[in-house]
Amino acid sequence: NFDKYHPGYFGKVGMRNFHVIKHGKVIPIINVDKLWSLVTEQTRVWYKEHTEKAPIIDCVRHGYMKVTGKGHLPEQPLIVK
Repeated sequence: NFDKYHPGYFGKVGMRNFHVIKHGKVIPIINVDKLWSLVTEQTRVWYKEHTEKAPIIDCVRHGYMKVTGKGHLPEQPLIVK
């Protein structure tokens, strides 16, 4: 127990963080392969037939803040907000 005789043992280390919120930086995520589950199957089929338009999927409205790149999307265009 001779650590207390080494320099740097006593004193303050690090930054102070007032009013710590434990899970304040946790945000809900969704993977790319699950994006089509946010719209109905009927909507997906309609946009598959009408390729001049692309559906707009608003992830924030569905409760997701981050889209991660795991998985594959079908060969169908879509817009993710």
